[in-house]
Amino acid sequence: MSNRIVLIGAGSANFGLGVIADFFKSEPLSGSEIVLYDINSSKLQNTLKIALAYKEKNNPNFKVSATTSIKEALTGAKYCLISIEVGSRFDLWDQDWKIPMQYGFNQIYGENGGPGGLFHSLRIIPPILEICSAIERYCPNAFVFNFSNPMQRICHAVSVKFPDLKFVGLCHEIKSMQRQLPILMETGYDNIEYEAGGLNHFSILLNVRYKNNGKDGYPIIREKFEQFYSNLVNDHEGFISQPGAERGEFFEIFKHYGYLPITTDSHLGEYIPWAYSVADHQAILDFYENYKRKCLGFYNDTGSYEHFFDPKNHDRKEMVATIIEHIELDSGYKINAVNLPNKNFINCIPDGIIVEIPAIVSKSGVHGCPLENYPAEFGSLFNLQTGVIQLTTQAAIQKSRKLAYLALLSEPVVDDAKSAERLLTTMISIQSDHLGYLI
Repeated sequence: MSNRIVLIGAGSANFGLGVIADFFKSEPLSGSEIVLYDINSSKLQNTLKIALAYKEKNNPNFKVSATTSIKEALTGAKYCLISIEVGSRFDLWDQDWKIPMQYGFNQIYGENGGPGGLFHSLRIIPPILEICSAIERYCPNAFVFNFSNPMQRICHAVSVKFPDLKFVGLCHEIKSMQRQLPILMETGYDNIEYEAGGLNHFSILLNVRYKNNGKDGYPIIREKFEQFYSNLVNDHEGFISQPGAERGEFFEIFKHYGYLPITTDSHLGEYIPWAYSVADHQAILDFYENYKRKCLGFYNDTGSYEHFFDPKNHDRKEMVATIIEHIELDSGYKINAVNLPNKNFINCIPDGIIVEIPAIVSKSGVHGCPLENYPAEFGSLFNLQTGVIQLTTQAAIQKSRKLAYLALLSEPVVDDAKSAERLLTTMISIQSDHLGYLI
């Protein structure tokens, strides 16, 4: 089998090498060509050098090349994977997170939701739309998988601007269930069947059962919840953080709504106006600092990535290799979580908004599965985001400062119009290289 698979943003820490290793272990995709693309030639060459070293060591039947030419990369591609950031990621993230708080807007993280999530979105949506324009030009029939955050807003903008593109958002947070449910339910993962869904980073475990007897797994989860999650060590992204899992927000969601969140860091608090009042802020900072340290030192420590390529390690870093395999096999394989425009998959969320749902994979692509009887009481939280998502898309596409301001006013934590206006002016000024297009 010979397919051209393009990794866009291949130089990014923790993404490129993990995905390459996943492909190297795939027998159904043997014979494919992996093309690495990045605008940062130095990081790109780092990724290529390491990938070729492990190719020589493990002898997988894949061709690997690299280019800084988007046309060269995309021409003839069947699969495109996008994982990019713009500018200095953590410097900009620090601004997104901390500056809105200086204006009185208490937000968590500021990466995907809140005022910070808006600025992040307005920076990254334009270059991703440019990438999608190039895909439409050079390989219009390609399957496109996005890993970049903010997932909801990026995917919504692409779905509006390029509705015919076969575009799917992927996030690996669902893998937390693979680690946690077997311990909670005292059985092997192969004996567990579950459904989860919602919005990306804001998804819940809807139902879970034992395959061998059909027994509901939620009673034992509720029985063990407090002790288990109070002592759970966060090992997300390959580092060890302090115990407490989702800490404040996580526990409040379970206590009041009765459902287990599907997330491995405190991202869900970005979307909830009351989350700041219950969050464990020290734990959030602990996670962030660990993650930052790991990413910035990624290429300096072979321990960051060598386990990806270990032939004895059958765990996959991401879901995308599995999805591509089953597109090629036309298998009808069911995947637990993808991000697609809502088409009545979740009936308490407007159609067109990007939802995280299970899906069936075939040669025609990735097809969402409806989640019936979604709990409306939890779904009500989603609709706090609907207007923000729609306005963010329009602001980016129309290059409109006014629409960006209206999107900011729609953020649930924004409660002061004058301060919001000053904040927007400040962020456009200090991030002018990325937000200066807003007029």
